Amino acid sequence: MDVFDDADVGRKPDGSAAVLDKPEEKAVPLKDDGGADRYSHYVSRDKMLQSRLTGRPVVALCGKVWVPKHNPKDYPLCPECRRIYEQMKG
Repeated sequence: MDVFDDADVGRKPDGSAAVLDKPEEKAVPLKDDGGADRYSHYVSRDKMLQSRLTGRPVVALCGKVWVPKHNPKDYPLCPECRRIYEQMKG
């Protein structure tokens, strides 16, 4: 049985070092611009304000993650957010 350890990674059989090709990394553009599904979502006011100041994404009650960029009053309310909110209210 051969013994293999991390020091052997990238070594040729003659003991010299092999050059490992680094895979090409491509930037994956974000497909969600905050209006892709054209609904407004329930998010806490504090998180919304923080997002507007920092540009960090928020998480809605329904689980949607996005960086808000559009006026939510221009879109209908997300049915899933509404359902969850109604359950929370009791």
